[in-house]
Amino acid sequence: MNDGRAIAERVTGSRVLGTGSALPRTVVTNAELAEKVDTSDEWITARTGIRQRHIAGEDETTSTLAIAAARAALADAGVEASSIGLIVLATATPDNTFPATATKVQAALGCQGGIAFDVAAVCSGFLYALATADSLLKTGMANRALVIGAETFSRILDWEDRTTCVLFGDGAGAVVLEAPSGESDGAGILGTRLHADGDQHDLLYVDGGPSSTQTVGHVRMRGPEVFRHAVVNLAEVLREVLEDTGVSVSDLDWIVPHQANARILDATARKLGIAPEKVIVTVHAHANTSAASVPLALDLARKDGRIKAGDLVMLEAMGGGFTWGASLIRM
Repeated sequence: MNDGRAIAERVTGSRVLGTGSALPRTVVTNAELAEKVDTSDEWITARTGIRQRHIAGEDETTSTLAIAAARAALADAGVEASSIGLIVLATATPDNTFPATATKVQAALGCQGGIAFDVAAVCSGFLYALATADSLLKTGMANRALVIGAETFSRILDWEDRTTCVLFGDGAGAVVLEAPSGESDGAGILGTRLHADGDQHDLLYVDGGPSSTQTVGHVRMRGPEVFRHAVVNLAEVLREVLEDTGVSVSDLDWIVPHQANARILDATARKLGIAPEKVIVTVHAHANTSAASVPLALDLARKDGRIKAGDLVMLEAMGGGFTWGASLIRM
């Protein structure tokens, strides 16, 4: 079996120059949550693997977290904000209905004049944003991009619904992408697949919105059905990307999945025959941070030395809509 390098080196997309992340100051453990909600540490841990989550304070918003993650990614990449011509920010919890939260990030970083917009695909948002940015960079619309996943999901939770409020947290993650050049060492985005199935929109949704209720609303979810769809869809899209790129499961160095639930991570890995030690897991510490979860986990695994230059890394996620996708990257 080829190791993926020969094929991957022939077709490369935008390169990842750096990563960054940001988390709210306040950490809420399961035990602390159980003081306010009819639940327990044992109940949450057994069903989700979550032990704590970060919750945004009054002075912390989706934009402030996104800005902090973006600055960290720029510092990691060693590039100036002025070199960024494109910002794609994935979020389901924008600061305002409009303008796009990405424009606030642009203003804070001082890189005005380029492109800045938000993407709404919930937990798959970062994968959608990454693919969008990669495509725009390939067309020459910009040379460098910031791709950000940022959420303050705590602001749309029903804190009396223990089936949902225990699952989510707040945070942000970002990557700096650079357009592919004529000369390639094989590093970059090798393949991406995205999907959506609007027939399932009512299995995971927010029961509010400007046009429907004129309210923000709260997260509603039919958990067991979401679980079943997630395991099947994630396994299928991962296989699609492997087939597109001519890479086998055994060639992968790391899987960075959306951190929704430890049981989904375990079930998907088993379905694909992926060794558990290859799966980056942060759900115990961050809970489900929606669009932020994949870039948060990616940054953590780079910073602690697990993910290194040259590694083959598969990102994958599924969220409300349903939306789902996967992206294979040579770091």
